Amino acid sequence: MLNILHEVESPSCYYLHPSISSHQYINQLLTFSKNDKILERIKANCFFLRDEEIAQGIVFPQDFLNKKNAQKLEMNVGDGVFGLSDLEKNNLNLSEVERNIIKPYYTSEQIHRYYTFTKNSLWMIYTDSKYKNPASLDGYPNIKRHLDKFLSIFTSDNKPYGLHRSRKESFFQGEKIISLRKCSDRPTFSYSDFDCYVSQTYFIIKTERFDMKYLTGLFNSKLIAFWLKNRGKLQGANYQIDKEPLVQIPIKYDNADLQNQIAEEITQIITLKGHDENADILPIEKKINDIVYKLYNLTAEDIKIIEETI
Repeated sequence: MLNILHEVESPSCYYLHPSISSHQYINQLLTFSKNDKILERIKANCFFLRDEEIAQGIVFPQDFLNKKNAQKLEMNVGDGVFGLSDLEKNNLNLSEVERNIIKPYYTSEQIHRYYTFTKNSLWMIYTDSKYKNPASLDGYPNIKRHLDKFLSIFTSDNKPYGLHRSRKESFFQGEKIISLRKCSDRPTFSYSDFDCYVSQTYFIIKTERFDMKYLTGLFNSKLIAFWLKNRGKLQGANYQIDKEPLVQIPIKYDNADLQNQIAEEITQIITLKGHDENADILPIEKKINDIVYKLYNLTAEDIKIIEETI
């Protein structure tokens, strides 16, 4: 604290005196770094994701009962509300029609850096704003009977039966990248090509402009971790990867050969982890990082700084 007050340089404290052109930062994060020259080189001649290609995950009234509401309802902590275990789903004796609004729910148990396991153990009742109508579940008697037990604790904008924020359903379907919002160690981006519904703990990226496996490798690279550490959003020492940092990630997309190489390495990681969750992928990660450095035309000195930082 004294170093900061007296502007004393130290290994953990340095001072910048930037010249700011405010028009450059409209609707963008304003950050300062001693590595600005490298960061500007990384950003040069790049593409960016668009707002409409990113969505946050689902916001529940409550997926599983917390302690406070379990006590209020005299039920058990962890009982399924909009979220369901396999056993809870089976015990509802759902009709064919009711099964249509039950979707596979994925968490950190399945979602990992680079890849997502296909087998889910949880489910969710996926209802949107149409379910504001108290009669909206009349054709779904088993689900209605289940949710009616929790009506007194719902705070959803779409109550009685709608999720608070269901998001555009197409984001959860098919090919996508799932981005963990808060990362303590390094950014985590996970590829999946199957229906995969997630909570607000994650953001989802869907785009037809870029190869999604290439983006998965790029976004998990040390170069992008370095970018997010300097130009992104931090909460203490942790990455907070909200929509604003995501739309500002610089994407090189002018070398199809190198992009395809990265996509192929991601395919290899997914295959390896599918056979053995403990498979060593460090050599593949190093190869991806090396290709990314080449893709962004970084110097040996630039690479040294990134490697020492991340």
